[in-house]
Amino acid sequence: MEIFLDTALDALLDTLKLLPFLIIIYILIELLEHKTTLAKENSRLSGRLGVLIGAATGLVPQCGFSVMAAKLYDRGFIAVGTLIAVFISTSDEAFVILLSSGEGALFLLPLIIIKILVGVIVGYAVNAAAELWRKRRPAEVFAGVSLDGEEGKADYHARIFAVKTEEECTSCGRSHDEKHPAITYFVNPLLHSLKIALYVYIVTFAFGLLIGYVGEDAVMDFLNQNVYLQPLITALIGLIPNCASSVVITQSFLVGGISFGSLTAGLCANAGLGFVVLLKDTKKWKRNLVLLVGLYVLSVLVGLGLNGIEAAVRAAGLIA
Repeated sequence: MEIFLDTALDALLDTLKLLPFLIIIYILIELLEHKTTLAKENSRLSGRLGVLIGAATGLVPQCGFSVMAAKLYDRGFIAVGTLIAVFISTSDEAFVILLSSGEGALFLLPLIIIKILVGVIVGYAVNAAAELWRKRRPAEVFAGVSLDGEEGKADYHARIFAVKTEEECTSCGRSHDEKHPAITYFVNPLLHSLKIALYVYIVTFAFGLLIGYVGEDAVMDFLNQNVYLQPLITALIGLIPNCASSVVITQSFLVGGISFGSLTAGLCANAGLGFVVLLKDTKKWKRNLVLLVGLYVLSVLVGLGLNGIEAAVRAAGLIA
């Protein structure tokens, strides 16, 4: 009982230390989203720079861009490589937690660099492969919309307008009341911060109990001995369409439960609510399955590669 109470108190204190930073960061995110043109980049995602822009916008700590990209892709308005770049770079709440965690913020920049590089390289590679496939099939079959004749063009532009209108209202994945700035810029960030803080508390408390009853040395020895299995697990958790998954993965890394490579694997697979949008179209289940499995395998490979590099560096005595 003493371990339970001590762990609950420690987890509460750690969470309370994090809460002010969460609130500040989410207020800044709201300002960034509403006072800049960042949330309106969806019209540029269909161009040649779509993959690069998608990878960059996906870094914003919210799942709205993955939802937007999924909707645009589902209607044939952006390429599959652009969609994958957005999915890979999306990390939901992970960046906020790392930035607010003190020493954990040191891992934020390398994580961003890796996710952008992977997203851009894979995105353009997939688009190149898709372009080769396009040449083997009629354009109207591949794109899902015919541009032949005035009727086809009118249909295309009507659909573009419908998607843009919808995304301008829900680009961040949650509703806002623009007529009441206090709600938009304070109440919403506060509520979101409290929600994430609750997730952080649960994860910290659960991990603290595990260490308290099993022993820190036993837990860490088990995790270190199975470091190459971690990416398979974290990537699977990352696919869960909920911000709690990114919190679980990030908090597990911060308390020393998983390696940096395993963290990266989980966050590369963490596409937020993007897959929920795609999976709604049950008629395209084969396409959705390929995207889901492909993202999972890619994320695992990235995690295994980083874990291998870390092990080699440790073996060379360059880091402790």
